[in-house]
Amino acid sequence: MTTDIETVVIGAGAVGLAIASELARTRAGVMVIERHHTFGTETSSRNSEVIHAGIYYPEGSLRAALCVEGRERLYAFAEKFNVPVNRCGKLLVATADAELPQLERIEKRAIRNGVGDLVRLSSEEIARIEPDVRCVAATLSPSTGVIDSHAFMAALEAQLLNAGGEIAYNSELIAVAELPGGGFRLSIASGGETSELLCARLVNAAGLAASRVGNMIGSSKEGYRVPSLHPAKGHYFALSGKAPFRRLIYPMPSSDALGVHLTLDMGGAARFGPDIHWQSDLDYAFVDADGRRKSFAREIKRYWPALPEAALIPAYTGLRPKIYAEGTPPADFAIHGAADHGIPGFIALYGIESPGLTASLAIGAHVARLIDG
Repeated sequence: MTTDIETVVIGAGAVGLAIASELARTRAGVMVIERHHTFGTETSSRNSEVIHAGIYYPEGSLRAALCVEGRERLYAFAEKFNVPVNRCGKLLVATADAELPQLERIEKRAIRNGVGDLVRLSSEEIARIEPDVRCVAATLSPSTGVIDSHAFMAALEAQLLNAGGEIAYNSELIAVAELPGGGFRLSIASGGETSELLCARLVNAAGLAASRVGNMIGSSKEGYRVPSLHPAKGHYFALSGKAPFRRLIYPMPSSDALGVHLTLDMGGAARFGPDIHWQSDLDYAFVDADGRRKSFAREIKRYWPALPEAALIPAYTGLRPKIYAEGTPPADFAIHGAADHGIPGFIALYGIESPGLTASLAIGAHVARLIDG
């Protein structure tokens, strides 16, 4: 088959760019197709920008393995390409004695995942390093930090282009056909016109649109189903005024979220979130800002009683591309190749939410191995 290009990656978020730049390092003919005008306009730019250590995820899961590997790759990448990071550390806090068993379970899971640098601290030790935090105990994660996600994606874009790869912005995939002799015919809408592009390999890293893209292709394997999208909105509040913290502060997580935690941006300003609001559409609008401010304040005051009144300002929302429904167990990353769906040359990524930013470079290496297999 004669193709226009060897490999097309759908989606220019952090994960799509990481995959494309990894592929472009070792092969020619890599193009990213992105429906928006620039990179990272959806999930990749609407999150906490946290570099996770790999603490929370089930042992043996892709989320755990790729987070731990990706964390080290990300710090090394940031140093090499001058991407701003702050390896500030995180305190995972137990605000009552009843939460201590959960804290211990999290510590044991982290060790099984290969996170070996956690330090348990008493309330007295915490008072010395973060005097505004109230808790009965906490675990310090020195490997946790924050990164300038925009600068990271800009560096990935530059790396891709410097390796000879291409990016087509304002280009939306509207149809895919698997070709009889192998490869794919893509129909792409751009500038009011539709064009066709033939490629030998296709990577679906479309994030919130990944399930829609997957259903364009379907499956040749009996029993396979493209995972369904269950969008979950996360609201974030900014803190008016200077934050008295040097580290990130995380409460005990719930079954489907990490709790209303405190993170710091690269300038040291504090923001809180995300919560979780399940919905059926891709609407980013803030829901019940006044009521949500009160619930945020209530949760935050469990570990920061001195939170000033009226200090929380609605900031932004993000949508997580979850592939499990409300009330069901959290799903692992789903990275499907021909062994899963039966289509040679097609790799599809579903449910790449947190820690997707942290894991992005490791995901890129993982996809490169799959696509060669």
